[in-house]
Amino acid sequence: MRTVLAGPLTRLLPVGLLALSVQRVVFAQHPLNDVKLQFVLALVVAAGVTCGADRGAVAGFTLGLLYDLSGSTPLGTMALAYGLGGMAAGYVHAFTPDPQWWLASIFAVIGAAVGEATIPLVGVFTGESGWITTDLLVIVPIVAGAAGLLCPLLMPLGRWMMGVKRKKWKAMAE
Repeated sequence: MRTVLAGPLTRLLPVGLLALSVQRVVFAQHPLNDVKLQFVLALVVAAGVTCGADRGAVAGFTLGLLYDLSGSTPLGTMALAYGLGGMAAGYVHAFTPDPQWWLASIFAVIGAAVGEATIPLVGVFTGESGWITTDLLVIVPIVAGAAGLLCPLLMPLGRWMMGVKRKKWKAMAE
């Protein structure tokens, strides 16, 4: 019972609700070049970068499901897209267990681009036509760049949200 209460779900839901409200109130009202920045996706890729691909996928699926439940998208659309984005960002752990901020930002850009590009593809499969347009050539780079800029700021929150402690390096004894 203690592991359920101390698990990441008890931290993931309140932080996700707060991030979703910030996105709906702040970022949806102030678009950049007519593009609404995805703050929740930036939090997901920050969690993926700091915690790995598997936990990034869990964070993405959970926060995407919260996004689906609060909006007008079909259930599972954002959950699938954000899960893939968190998993793609978490592949940085294949190269290094504790990435530097610039490497984390690069993988956050990649993960956010995967997540944002997946949304129209899922929309086509669910029967919502008209999502794949040439506007994606503008939307995906702006959303991905914003996630890359927000990633170093959101990495500690993503690490705490998923319940992962920062790795400590020790010198080897002779």
